[in-house]
Amino acid sequence: MDSANLKIAARAPLLPKLRITTMTGVFLDTATLQRGDLNFTLLKAVLPTWQFHDTTATAQVAERIAQADVVVSNKAYIGAEALAAAENLKLICVIATGTNNVDLVAAKARGMAVCNVTGYAPASVSQHVFALILALVTQLENYRAAVKSGAWQRASGFSMLDYPIWELAGKTMGIVGYGSLGQAVAHLAEAFCMRVLIAGRPGQPAAINRVPLHDLLRQADAVSLHCPLTEQTRGLIGAYELALMQPHALLINTARGGIVDESALAQALREHRIGGAGVDVLSVEPPVEDNVLLAADIPNLIVTPHIAWASREARQRLVDETANNIAAFLRGVTHNRVV
Repeated sequence: MDSANLKIAARAPLLPKLRITTMTGVFLDTATLQRGDLNFTLLKAVLPTWQFHDTTATAQVAERIAQADVVVSNKAYIGAEALAAAENLKLICVIATGTNNVDLVAAKARGMAVCNVTGYAPASVSQHVFALILALVTQLENYRAAVKSGAWQRASGFSMLDYPIWELAGKTMGIVGYGSLGQAVAHLAEAFCMRVLIAGRPGQPAAINRVPLHDLLRQADAVSLHCPLTEQTRGLIGAYELALMQPHALLINTARGGIVDESALAQALREHRIGGAGVDVLSVEPPVEDNVLLAADIPNLIVTPHIAWASREARQRLVDETANNIAAFLRGVTHNRVV
């Protein structure tokens, strides 16, 4: 059992003692998290009464939280109007890290606590990062297509060398954003015998063991993004930054779509100015049909549907740590509080 689950298991016996007979919890959007493979035992144990909804439209939020004491939401938006109607609401639990689906100013003004969950997905995200990198450096999709099309069966030799393959050992991994996710990627990079460079924070003074972003882009064979989307990081990787990268270098984005200029990335790939890209996030999700990165003619691009975080283990940690957030709140303990 990993350390996160050990902490959860250690707290579990305390949860039934926290029953408050008049408190009600509402989970607005279980379908964003649950596919029949998660255990909700700890969450159900922390409050005596729960209402679980698969999905909740914005127009339904006010009605569904009107009598709730605790609300859990992943992506359902809880705005000021809905909060104003929720006279009993004491705690909002965002079952994710980002809290942009809650009007934090309105919640604070009404004395409502807001919690989130951090550090639940380093293993899931880092393995997805390397799944993308390994697929690109081994030309996995091209060689798989060659087998499916019959090209290997028609080949004159035992092997195909149509697409270049390169090793990670001895290459340089550049990491932008060095929280728990960036650190997990760094550990895996070192296991592949890669040199690791960490980008300095935009707009911050130089720090020991960090390099300016533009220097990192010039040196890295692969760049992995793990910074939050803020006004400082929006469009952080644009045409100029892509032009700094080496012709064979890879760009991996499992952070947020807005960090990368999608049109500039599509153009850089089409013009073979970088070696490839793996993208798990887009600027609009679900994506609109005309998103430039969904075009079929972009070479060496892998797009996955925002699943780097979504291992069963990571999703279970989200549920259990949300139960811990509620338990801590009922004890009067500050835990994962945003507001």
